[in-house]
Order: sequence, then C-alpha cells, then structure tokens
Amino acid sequence: MKKNAILVLTFCLSLFTFSMNAQVMEKEKIRKIDVTGSAEQEVLPDKILVSITLQEYMKDNKIRVDMLVLEAQLQKAVADAGLSKESLTVGNISGYRNWWGRKKPTNFLENKTYILTVANLAKIDGILNRIDEKGIASTNIDRYEYSKITELRKEIKIKALQAAKEKATYLLAGIGETLGEALEIHEVEEGYQAQPVYSNMMMRSAAMDTAPMQESTVDVQKIKVRYEMKASFRIK
Repeated sequence: MKKNAILVLTFCLSLFTFSMNAQVMEKEKIRKIDVTGSAEQEVLPDKILVSITLQEYMKDNKIRVDMLVLEAQLQKAVADAGLSKESLTVGNISGYRNWWGRKKPTNFLENKTYILTVANLAKIDGILNRIDEKGIASTNIDRYEYSKITELRKEIKIKALQAAKEKATYLLAGIGETLGEALEIHEVEEGYQAQPVYSNMMMRSAAMDTAPMQESTVDVQKIKVRYEMKASFRIK
C-alpha cells in the first residue's frame, strides 16, 4: 500500500510539473514578423478559340444561299490561311423558318456555329473577308488559354514568396534584428484575368477573294498572372 501511494504521489508531481512548464511555454510568445509578398507577369495567350456563326439567307428574296456554300467558303479560307483542317470544328447548329409579311413561313434557314482554334488573331480578318458577308451572323472569342499556365503559376508563386522573405529581411535589418526560419506560409489565390481585344474586320473589296490574305497586327490583350503569398518568419 505504501509503495502504491508513493507511485501515485510521484505521478501527480510529474503531471503538475508538466502542466507548469506548459503554462510557462505558452506565456513565452514567439517573436515573429508577418509579411505579404506579390509577383506578376504578363504573357500572350497561345491558344484562342474563335466562334464563327454562318447563316443561310434568301438572295433577292428568291434564292436561298445554302449552308454548304458558306461552309465551303469558310473551309477554303481556313486552308488558304495555312491552318489545319482539324483547327475548324462545329460548335452548334440551329435554324428558323423565314416569314414574309403575312405569308406563312416557306423557307427553313439554318445557322451553324464553327469553332476555329488559332495561335493568334493575325489571320482572322483575312478568313472572314473570304466569306459572303451576308452569310456571317456573328463572330466572337469564346476563350483563350496559355499552354504553360501551370508552370507559370508555380514560378510566380515562388517569386511572390521570395519577395515576402526579402521584405521581412530588410524590415528587420532596419531595426537591428535578424530573420529566422519560416513559421507559416499562406497562399492568396488571385489567378489571372484578361479581356480580349479583337481587331476590326477590314473593308471587303471585290479583289479580296484572289488577293494575298492580309494579316492583322492587333492581337488579344496579354494575360496577367498575379499571386500574393503571406508568410510568418521567426525573429532571431
């Protein structure tokens, strides 16, 4: 019994000592500095998806200009621009019946949207100018991408973290302190944004179908990739 009582007393004393040490450690606050670093870079997108919607129409209100005719013009224009056949795909098909005054609809007119994938917009104007302008309903940039965006994101985040460390270093040096190891790192998600800038269509002339394809000098706006990193460092 006496031996058991001594063991219990020893255990209680050890527990009390551990608790006191924990309280002391808790009271000793870690000296640290919290900073935020940022980095950014601009790149041109290298994959642009342009939608081109063609529409059938009635020529002189009598003859329907068929979709196959318009599609053939588009395909030839794409080939003349030096783009592959695979760069042009069908995105959507729709249609409607044509009404004339009080008469019942007599003609079903088809709309067809194509997606053209290009590396830049240099030849888009030349392509569109080789298609019957009455057969073009609309064009639009669906989306644009940068093929090495994953690698670029990593690079920018590292630069942002390095900027945070550099800031903490010179701030502490200014008050005679020394930077220690990193305690915490938090990523501030920002990603990238860009608004497309599309070149205006050139004036169409009768000679455009046979003249060398013109190239636009206006391209999409650069993609700005920007990230912030928050970090805490120990003060030695």
